[in-house]
Amino acid sequence: MNGEWVDDFLLSGPDQETVLTFGTVVTRGELRAEVERRQKGLRSAGLTPGGAAVLRLPPSLALVATLLAGWRTAAQCALVDHRLTPSEAGAAIERINPQVVVVPDREIRGRLRGYFETDSVVTTREGGEPARSEHVLLQLSSGSTGPSKVIGRSAESLIAEVERYGLLNSYPKNGGRIVVLASVIHVLGLVGGLLHGLHNRIPLTLPSSHTVDSIHGAVAADPAPTTLLGVPSQAALLALVKSPPALRQLTGMITGGETVKPETWQLFTSRYGVPLGGMYGMTEAGMIATDLLGTTRPGLTPAPGMTVETADGEILLRLPANPYVGRTDPKRYVDGRLHTKDAGTLDPGTGLLTVHGRLDQQVSVGGLKVDLTEVEALISGLPGVREAVVVHGSGIEAYVAVTEAGVTGEDLSRETAARLAPYKRPRRLIVLSALPRTPTGKPLRSPDALRAAARAEVGR
Repeated sequence: MNGEWVDDFLLSGPDQETVLTFGTVVTRGELRAEVERRQKGLRSAGLTPGGAAVLRLPPSLALVATLLAGWRTAAQCALVDHRLTPSEAGAAIERINPQVVVVPDREIRGRLRGYFETDSVVTTREGGEPARSEHVLLQLSSGSTGPSKVIGRSAESLIAEVERYGLLNSYPKNGGRIVVLASVIHVLGLVGGLLHGLHNRIPLTLPSSHTVDSIHGAVAADPAPTTLLGVPSQAALLALVKSPPALRQLTGMITGGETVKPETWQLFTSRYGVPLGGMYGMTEAGMIATDLLGTTRPGLTPAPGMTVETADGEILLRLPANPYVGRTDPKRYVDGRLHTKDAGTLDPGTGLLTVHGRLDQQVSVGGLKVDLTEVEALISGLPGVREAVVVHGSGIEAYVAVTEAGVTGEDLSRETAARLAPYKRPRRLIVLSALPRTPTGKPLRSPDALRAAARAEVGR
C-alpha cells in the first residue's frame, strides 16, 4: 500500500480541530504540517518508498509526526521502546538493520512522564537494508517470558483493527475524548488510542506524568466525556485513592494486558462510580476480545471480525497472514491459525472467551498438574502482599512484593502451606522490594531474570 492511506484515513479533517494534547494543544492542521516537515527530513536521510526506519522516540509530538511521516513515505517503521537499555536497543536495531534510525535529540529522563518535549535526530545507517516484508509497522513483543519477537502489521491490518474499535458500542466515539496512559508505541495505545482517535476525530490527551494527581488533572481539564485507556497497574494505582475528586466527565476506564484483579475492580468502580472494562489482545493481532463495561467478567466477547477458537485448552486466532518477521517458532502460525500460547475456554452458550493465563503456567510436579495462575492468585491475596509472580524453573518459585515492612518469606510460606497442597507449594518464596518489569510495565516471568533481580537486591 502507498502512503496515501495516512492522509485519507488518519489526517483528513478540519484544520482547526484539536487532535492531540501534549501539554499544549495540537490541531489537525498543525499535525499535518509537522508530518510534512518530518517527511522532508526522512527523505533527506535517504528514506524512500519501500525503505525501513527504526524510531526510538519517547511519547511526544516528534514520535507521532515521525511515524506518520514514515508511513506517508510508504516506508516501514519499526518502533523500539525508548526505555530499553542501549544494549537492548542496539540488539533490536541490528536485528531489523534499517536504513534510517531516529532518536531523541537529548537524554530522556523521567520514569513516570506521560510525554516528553523533545526533537529528534535522524541518522543514515551505513549498510542498512530496505524493508524485508510488506509490513508498514514492526513491533517487538514485550519479552516478559523470553526474547522478543519481531511482529509485522500491514496497513490493511491496522485499518481493519481501527474499524473494529469503531464497531464497539461502548468504545469512545466522536464527541468524547481519550486520556491515554498506555504506551503509544505498543498496540493498545497506538491503535486503540492514537490511530482510533485520529481516524474518528476523537481528541487524545497524554498527561504530563502518570501520577494520580496528573491523571486526575488530565481528566478534569476538559468537560467532554472522557475515557481513560491504560493498563491494570494504572487502574490499581487510581483505585488506591480513598476519596478521589469528583470527575463528572469521566465515563470509565479500559485496560489491556493482564487481567484486573477482583479487588482492584471493586475499589475502582466503587470509588469513581464508573465502569472499569478490560480487553484481551496481542501485538500480533491487536484487539481480540473485550468486556468494556466490566459486566461479563471474567468472560470477554470476541471483537467484530475476529475468529477465536480453542483447541486442547489453547486460544487460537484465525489470521490471514503470518505476523512474524525473521526467525521464529514455526509452530506459532500453522494453517492460517495463530497459536497464542494462552490458555482459555469458549462458553458454547454465550460465546464468551475466558482467558486463564499462559499455557506455560500449566506445569507437572511429580506427575501432578499444577496451574501456576492458581498459586499466584492465592499468594497475591495473602495479607501484606501487593503483587506476586509464580514461575516454574527447577521447581515452583514465587517472587513477592509486599505492602508493609516486616512481612517475610517465612511468614508467607507458612500462610501458603496452610492453603495449598504440598505439591503446589513454592520451593522458593522470595520477597522483593518491587517486581522487575518489562519496559511496558508487565511483570517479568523469566525465571532467570527474576533470580537475577533477587540476587541484585541481596547485594545492595
